[in-house]
Amino acid sequence: MNTSRPVVLLTTPLLPSLQVAVERDFTTVPLWQAADRAAVLALHASDVRAIVTTSFVGADANLIAALPNLEIITSFGVGYDSIDIAAAKARGVRVTNTPGVLCEGVADCALALLLAVSHRICEADRFVRAGRWPQGTFGLGRSPAGKTCGIVGMGGIGRAVAKRAEAFGMRIAYHGPRRKDDVAYPYYADLVALAAVSDYLVLALPGGADTVHTVNAAVLAALGPQGVLINVARGSVVDEVALVQALQDGMIAGAGLDVFEDEPDVPAALLGMDNVVLLPHIGSATEETRNAMGELTFANLRAWADGAPLLTEVL
Repeated sequence: MNTSRPVVLLTTPLLPSLQVAVERDFTTVPLWQAADRAAVLALHASDVRAIVTTSFVGADANLIAALPNLEIITSFGVGYDSIDIAAAKARGVRVTNTPGVLCEGVADCALALLLAVSHRICEADRFVRAGRWPQGTFGLGRSPAGKTCGIVGMGGIGRAVAKRAEAFGMRIAYHGPRRKDDVAYPYYADLVALAAVSDYLVLALPGGADTVHTVNAAVLAALGPQGVLINVARGSVVDEVALVQALQDGMIAGAGLDVFEDEPDVPAALLGMDNVVLLPHIGSATEETRNAMGELTFANLRAWADGAPLLTEVL
């Protein structure tokens, strides 16, 4: 292998423009193409100095341990719960992600889900396609105007959601680990209390061990029979068993879900529910957002290679 250029391990296929840029400037090891991952790692372990991955694939402790000269993990995505941060920190491996550039796109997706559930958009589409319109009119939806949008996680995405929800005439309140000094919306330190005053509960918090099943049966019960859950965060932040039960029992009115606990597997019970809108984790899946994510991923990798400050370092 030519190691005159830094050797970069690719864990998965990348956005084409990002793949071209990385292959142009670096020597790459496409681990995702390997029939025998262990053999490829053993062959190139001492050469690899960087990993390019995604928030879906990440880098676990075993992969980090297998690369003795690893210096940096650059991840395409804002979430980094799929990267073993403790293992990276213990080795002094730097980690970057792509925050900021996907806030607008994910917030758009959150509002699209909110509106789709409220106005029964997907259900109405199926109604027309099935030829049922001539037999009778479609039922009524609900307007978000005048309702309370409770946001869990008032970071970049949460703030972008709030801006959009306000444009639809909604009141905003939020929950997080601490009050934001620069945010004027009402703050609820207790998530159950926020759910109790919310008509819509929008999840925009990080994934990871600290937030597993943040939304549980108690939160769903507080949201109530007129409440709607919107999740554009991570599937792990919701107790999916409790959510299915809440929907089946009419404990909440509906849900709009872009993420799931065991993606791409979706609980079968959700598939037949007309009051649930299901998306295949496409919150950031626009050309504009993904291109910006790719540019930031590469900019971090290039900065590392050039000895320049990293743009968005996690640690």
